[in-house]
Amino acid sequence: MNLIIVESPTKAKTISRFLGDDFLVASSYGHVRDLPKGELGVDTEKDFTPKYIIPTKARKNLTSLKKSAQKSDKIILATDEDREGESIAWHLSEAIGLSGKNPKTKPKKEVQRIVFHEITKKAIDSALKNPRQIDANLVDAQQARRILDRLVGYKLSPFLWKKVARGLSAGRVQSVALRLIVEREQEIEKFKPEEYWSVTAFLGSKDKVFPADLTMIGDKNVGKLDIKNEDRAASIVKDLAGADYMVKNVEKNEMSRSPFPPFTTSTLQQDGAKKLRFSAKQTMVIAQQLYEGVDIGKEGSVGLITYMRTDSLNLSEDSLSEAKNYIIEEFGEKYLEQRRYKTKSKSAQEAHEAIRPTDPSRHPDSIKQFLTPQQLRLYTMIWNRFMASQMSKAVFDNAGIDIAAKQYTFRANGSVLKFDGFLKIYPTKFEENELPTVQVQEKLDLQELKPEQHFTKPPARYNEASLIKILEKEGIGRPSTYAPIISTILYRNYVNKDKSRYFHPTEIGTLVNNVLVAHFPEIVDIKFTSKLENELDDIAMGKIGWVPVVKEFYNPFSKLLATKYEEVSKEEVTQMEKTDLKCEKCGSDMVVKMGRYGKFTACSNFPTCKNILKDNKSAVEPEKTGEKCDKCGEGEMVVRTGRFGKFIACSRYPKCKNTKKIAPATTSEPEKN
Repeated sequence: MNLIIVESPTKAKTISRFLGDDFLVASSYGHVRDLPKGELGVDTEKDFTPKYIIPTKARKNLTSLKKSAQKSDKIILATDEDREGESIAWHLSEAIGLSGKNPKTKPKKEVQRIVFHEITKKAIDSALKNPRQIDANLVDAQQARRILDRLVGYKLSPFLWKKVARGLSAGRVQSVALRLIVEREQEIEKFKPEEYWSVTAFLGSKDKVFPADLTMIGDKNVGKLDIKNEDRAASIVKDLAGADYMVKNVEKNEMSRSPFPPFTTSTLQQDGAKKLRFSAKQTMVIAQQLYEGVDIGKEGSVGLITYMRTDSLNLSEDSLSEAKNYIIEEFGEKYLEQRRYKTKSKSAQEAHEAIRPTDPSRHPDSIKQFLTPQQLRLYTMIWNRFMASQMSKAVFDNAGIDIAAKQYTFRANGSVLKFDGFLKIYPTKFEENELPTVQVQEKLDLQELKPEQHFTKPPARYNEASLIKILEKEGIGRPSTYAPIISTILYRNYVNKDKSRYFHPTEIGTLVNNVLVAHFPEIVDIKFTSKLENELDDIAMGKIGWVPVVKEFYNPFSKLLATKYEEVSKEEVTQMEKTDLKCEKCGSDMVVKMGRYGKFTACSNFPTCKNILKDNKSAVEPEKTGEKCDKCGEGEMVVRTGRFGKFIACSRYPKCKNTKKIAPATTSEPEKN
């Protein structure tokens, strides 16, 4: 009997379909060992030796796995192919008692490690024929990340409790994401709109009117901000009175647009947010379901996509061949243009693949009855993107017309789709604008000369798509960490999302960021965090050891933390505000303090007096609505702020506890970059 251990029961069920009776496929239900929750769990005096424990919830299943392992001739660890999967494989080996105390020790029983990027019979058979040992370097890299994150979280969070408010926490990578959001908000607050004007001529030729924008005055180009005010725009319009508009030049050319490469984790999460309005976490949960297996009728449980945590753009020869056959059969040879993509990420493992359907011939429509609506939408997007990547370019006929009027030149641009190519299955936005056929020196009729006022827009706030894009660009985190980063800063109430799904930093999030930037600049420094990620990559490739990397980070961090405990006061950090209110219990002054969920009003005689204004967590006078309470008929309804934001409540609280939700208001968002 051969025992195969994977992480999830769904994955186990799918793999079981491809194996004979001499294989038992069991699930570890995720991690079987981890650092303890109630303590640091890392010995900083002995080369950062971790103290791993078996969580209570994993013990019963682990006992069952041990029994199965004892009865088996061979144990095959088939956890996911990334660093975390490698780490789970090693922890399984340790917990079941198959190996020694570190990943480099020789196992007590025959243990094999297999990896595959898709759950298909061919991939499983190939993996079983090519087993390997657990990769100690990948385990070390994951262990280093876990220990670094634990050191920051368990050492820095108590500092925030003491100097800001209890219940706060700091994370090594999450804090950098928070900084990006806070600094973008600060940019928006400081932004001053700048006025500028455009001048557009609406011209007629052969019964077709088209717009042309002013682009040159004499031999000087007109930039976006060159016409600064209404007077300047008006003088141009006045000067053009009675002018003839003559075609000065006509340009025609053909332009092609290439398809996007297949998805990686980052681009999948970005498009999931933009096109499907999924959160990054939601996208990854659904993608995992598609990867591990979906029951599609007579075929049983089938893995529909390749492994969804990857930054590689590599594609197997089999997938290219299957895509080729499908495209020729469905659309014809003119739609085929096969491509192999180069991965930009230096750390990407080319043995991995981009995210694609496991069987390109399995069209979304053929299995839609077996999928949930969300699974179908995501699978369709993945299938379309992969197939489009192997299709011909879209071709456009572009035209440009320059029109002279006195010393002014106007420009009209047009574009018409000539051949749809990959757009046949992967539509993208483009503006089709057909210009009339004109000749040089042809006179055009002016229909209207329109000056228009504009103002520059502030940079857009981050949404999930743009935040993931900048994290990837700056080398912050890795594919598997983007969703947890976003989930963490939302859960901690450091940021929230508006109705348009843009991130806004909360009051407490801004304060935490300001404290970290002022006192622990390296923790939230983009370049420093990126450098650490590169060092983790070097550990994974066996170039350096993990202990020196952790030591190089921890020693100066530990010294700085000890210094800051002495130097920084809570009053300096939170800037406690005085109020005109008196404590109703002891008569002391009431002050505005900072708590985990923002500002609240409390007695200055704390901890002797622990009175707080529960009905008014802000020293600011509540905003009146002019509406009488419909419950007691005496109080006035006012705007309050609570843990979950603003709401309307009776001013007679706690005597009257009437509350109402605030009707959502429509807000305008800054223009996207």
